Amino acid sequence: MNKRAIWAIIGLMSTALIGIIVLQVYWINWSYQLSENQFTKDVFSSLNRVVDKLQRIEEKEEELELLSLTSDVVVKEVNQEVFENAKANNDDVILNHLNQEQCQCPDCQEKQFEAWRERERIRERIRISKNSNPEAITERIDIKLLDEAIQEELKNRNISLDFNYGIYSNKEKSFVIEDAHYVVLDSGPQAFTPGWKNLYNSNYRVSLYPNEPRSPGALMIHFPGKVGLFWGGLWKTLSGAIIFTALILFCFAYTVGVIFFQKRVGEMKTDFINNMTHEFKTPIATISLAADSITSPMISGNVEKVKRFANIIKQENKRMNNQVEKVLQMALLDKKDFNLNLTDINIHDVIHMAVNNTSLQVERKGGEVKAALKASKPVIQGDLTHITNIIHNLLDNANKYSPDEPDITVHTRDVSNGVEVIVEDNGMGMTKEAKKHIFDKFYRVHTGNRHDVKGFGLGLSYVKAMVTAHNGQIDVKSELGKGSKFIVTFPRQSAR
Repeated sequence: MNKRAIWAIIGLMSTALIGIIVLQVYWINWSYQLSENQFTKDVFSSLNRVVDKLQRIEEKEEELELLSLTSDVVVKEVNQEVFENAKANNDDVILNHLNQEQCQCPDCQEKQFEAWRERERIRERIRISKNSNPEAITERIDIKLLDEAIQEELKNRNISLDFNYGIYSNKEKSFVIEDAHYVVLDSGPQAFTPGWKNLYNSNYRVSLYPNEPRSPGALMIHFPGKVGLFWGGLWKTLSGAIIFTALILFCFAYTVGVIFFQKRVGEMKTDFINNMTHEFKTPIATISLAADSITSPMISGNVEKVKRFANIIKQENKRMNNQVEKVLQMALLDKKDFNLNLTDINIHDVIHMAVNNTSLQVERKGGEVKAALKASKPVIQGDLTHITNIIHNLLDNANKYSPDEPDITVHTRDVSNGVEVIVEDNGMGMTKEAKKHIFDKFYRVHTGNRHDVKGFGLGLSYVKAMVTAHNGQIDVKSELGKGSKFIVTFPRQSAR
């Protein structure tokens, strides 16, 4: 799969994920708004019911006052003279009519009409009097009845949140009642409750006595825990959306990572096959030439030349066998199908031998390989074959990636419970990206030409696996153009 196809798939998946997230956010916000709208509707319904109750209570009080006033006036101003005349003349009929409100005779109906008209005149005078000299709002509202009405109406609509309420006076420009308490206006703003600003800024407010030309004030209410109520109803849905979205994102990221990893592995395997073909092609060609030479009549009679070509065939065959052995060895390492033959090893002896073998190749390039061995306790437990291969591979790697006059130094020093071996070179170094993959199987640091550095990309992978098998640690420090430093720590006692 090429890069364009991979990025197209990633783009489509990203678009789908963004669309899902946007839809979830929209749906959750819609649910939140729906809950808030229903809550607002219930609150205003409750407040309007409270205001209606206050209005009805005051109307009943007015009616009682009106009845009291009109009954006295009617008796004194309308019926008094008739009543007294009827009483003096012992006119039982008129007396009965005056005492019976349901009488339909013309005289009684006229008297009832006069009484009704008088009541309306008195009612109008009361209204005019109240409008010209309105009572203080605190005189018109019974705090206990107000508190009970608010609690009852909210309960009827299943609103159980804590709340603060207050009566705001338009005349005083201040709250005069807060949470079932009168506000002492002379005490200034400090007399207000801590949440009075929230109460004043609340959207939940209704005018008091809306039937009057000018409302004397407003009833306001504030719910400190309102947001928590809405999210409390949505937390299960929100948590589920977050969890499942996170799972999708994780799977998406993991899938993208796997795609790129597989692509990188595919490229490395392709490089491996190309390199293996290149590595095998040379010895095969050499063996073929040597075999043709041996069969030539001019050579077959010369024992020395036959022996020489036969030795070439043997060496090239051994070279091919070693390459195959490396591949098979890595297969065993992947399966962990190997055993370590642990013995006491003097790491300095192994290093001296490896340095002597590598020095011939390094000196051909005009370079030098040195040993600066400072460990006072160089004996460790390990498998001699694998420890030797580790040191050889690190030196071989330093030589291959130091194209001009290699300067390689092997250091040792004592560390806690072990020996540290450092292989340092002045070669081409590597980038930070290369350092991340330097120990991956089949990975090779390219130098511009794919085949300018020989190998399968298995050496450092083998080193990493064997160091880990010995319970050791390996690290690399490198800077592009300034060489590399491989740091290996071997414990003195390896796990069996």
